[in-house]
Amino acid sequence: MPNATSLEFDAQRRRVLLAFAAGTACALPWPTPAGAQASARASTRPADPRADWRWLVGNWDVRHRRLKERLAGSDQWESFGGRSAAWLTLDGLGTIDDNEMELPGGTYRGLGIRAFDAASGQWAIWWLDARNPRHIEPPVRGGFSGDGGSFIGQDTLRGKPILMRFRWHDIHGARPWWEQAFSGDGGGSWEVNWRNWFTRTAAEPTPLPRLADAPDDWNFLAGRWQVRHQRRPRLSRADRWDEFDGTFHNWPVLGGFGNVGDNLMRMPDGDLRGMGIRAWDPAQGEWSSWWLDGRMPDRIGAPLRGRFRNGEGVFTGEEIVQDRAIRTRVIWSRITPRSARWEQASSSDGGTSWDTDWISDFTRMG
Repeated sequence: MPNATSLEFDAQRRRVLLAFAAGTACALPWPTPAGAQASARASTRPADPRADWRWLVGNWDVRHRRLKERLAGSDQWESFGGRSAAWLTLDGLGTIDDNEMELPGGTYRGLGIRAFDAASGQWAIWWLDARNPRHIEPPVRGGFSGDGGSFIGQDTLRGKPILMRFRWHDIHGARPWWEQAFSGDGGGSWEVNWRNWFTRTAAEPTPLPRLADAPDDWNFLAGRWQVRHQRRPRLSRADRWDEFDGTFHNWPVLGGFGNVGDNLMRMPDGDLRGMGIRAWDPAQGEWSSWWLDGRMPDRIGAPLRGRFRNGEGVFTGEEIVQDRAIRTRVIWSRITPRSARWEQASSSDGGTSWDTDWISDFTRMG
């Protein structure tokens, strides 16, 4: 659901690159406030965290009530409608929810991203505001107890540090509801600034309507795919490649200005799951593409950025591999209605030369 910082409440940005073998860097985890740690310790979760968000899967009508000014002593509220579609990813250890909100000033889209970290026993929840499509907001973290859940994180408002808190209520009832609150005094007091109430319209999720001006670059990728992978260690130029299979399910989000892919890779040393998250920036005329690795679910990697030209998509970015800065390049090519190829290459000389280290061939199911 909507994160603490939208365009009107711009956050300070933190991102440190970390190596990741599948092609994008991963940011170091955002510091977890003590309140979130206490919330996680206090929660009594089901034996299998895959059950935590099953109640949210499907399509919903949503009624919103939002405070106009935050941490400013305001008591003026505005009400508006919206819609949401949610589905599970990462074999139930992740979720995506796509949201349309009919704000009085105009409708906007946003994307909720969640992943469960077994090491901490916590869920992390990120928000991607389609009005600021180059950035994923810092997460809140926490878990469930009984018929509700509580999640806390850090952010800034008007240049000052704040805590933000999400709470879910009546999650197994007919009308679950959510609220957001901010604290400017380290959790000593809280101001609730947003509530919404959910009414289910479908048990099986379907994408929200596409916007008429949405780019068509990724239309080919929507749906389910079988994938054949070839991989070798990065910057090794090794002759031997590992080969393995996988599956992929891609959804359009943000009215067609984004898409999310849920990946299963049956690698020789065990299954890998991950999410690819993409958003279009009309102002820059380019896509941002992030990777969330199921092995490191408390963080989202730094983005690759690029665009499609002449039937091919090229995306580049920077990361750290083995304590050295490298460039990463991803190319989508050989695109037909039933097939596509994805290739990753690495460069240690600033992009003068490239070493291809991963090739994935997609074949549409059905």
